[in-house]
Amino acid sequence: MPIKQESGAKDMSAESQDVRVLIVPGLRNSGPAHWQSWLQAQLPDAVRVEQRDWNEPHLDRWAARIGSTLERKGGERWIAVCHSFGCLALARHLALQADSPIQAALLVAPAEPDKFGVAELLPQQALALPTMLVASRTDPWMSAASARRWARRWGASYLNLGDAGHINTEAGFGPLPLAQQWVQSATDRLARVRRVERAAATGWALAL
Repeated sequence: MPIKQESGAKDMSAESQDVRVLIVPGLRNSGPAHWQSWLQAQLPDAVRVEQRDWNEPHLDRWAARIGSTLERKGGERWIAVCHSFGCLALARHLALQADSPIQAALLVAPAEPDKFGVAELLPQQALALPTMLVASRTDPWMSAASARRWARRWGASYLNLGDAGHINTEAGFGPLPLAQQWVQSATDRLARVRRVERAAATGWALAL
């Protein structure tokens, strides 16, 4: 059984308010009891990608929907929190859009690309952004061995939760505090990068 953790929300600093979270669900969307819905409720500025047909996993259409959502909402810096087929859609989006504003990604329980015949459409090299892939040894949608292989291929850090099924409502998730913690950590890191960039720009201006 998955280990439930206590939630401890932490207020984001003013310097990190320009970082927004994109929720990318998998097949059939994430219902009200799903951890993605729980996480979205903790983040008032989070945006959920809404697919036209949640029961038809069409990789390019789902990836295009990510792109159009980002374009419509605007903003320079986003972090993506994905589940199941949504992980594959995000990877495809990154492969097609080199200038994507996504700057970090959390991939939870990716679906096996071979189940959908889309492996060749996904990036075959390291993604150009910090990525964490969270898997389970009892996930019916992707084996732990395959998850580790994709994590290595994409240059992602890898975490196996053990007996956690598909890390969804049926498996007991529910709140997933590690997703909230990852969001906070990624947001803090991007805020530090922005401070360094601003300091460098200010120093350059003063030098002139």
